[in-house]
Amino acid sequence: MYEPIRTKSVHSTMAGTSDFPHRTREEELDIQLAGHLAALLAVTDELRARTPARDLDTAAERLAQQVARLRGGRPPVRTTTPGTTRSAALHRRAHTLAGRALVVAASRADTAAAILSAERMDAHTAALATGSPAADTLTATA
Repeated sequence: MYEPIRTKSVHSTMAGTSDFPHRTREEELDIQLAGHLAALLAVTDELRARTPARDLDTAAERLAQQVARLRGGRPPVRTTTPGTTRSAALHRRAHTLAGRALVVAASRADTAAAILSAERMDAHTAALATGSPAADTLTATA
């Protein structure tokens, strides 16, 4: 009535007998944090292209270093073409991304990434409060 199973199941019923690789929680958090920081870097690069500022350049460099560290030395893909999004919307998006990165950095106890994320949140909050994209400041360097 039923056809017999001819191939091995992709699901393991016994612990430790899986044939496919698994990532640890730490590896998954590294991937997630690198993704959030890379997205924040993309928004920062867009803000830099729109309104060049030394603080944004420093922030972008620090973000790129953190992404490369989390990705085992592979540098992030970067773009310098400004989009059509308004600066205020970019600052709101950057603030949200920095907040997500902060949560993941805190959960994996990555102090450097957490400090950088918190600084970026503060900088984008200040830029939104003043209404000026040039108000993006960096409180400290790592």
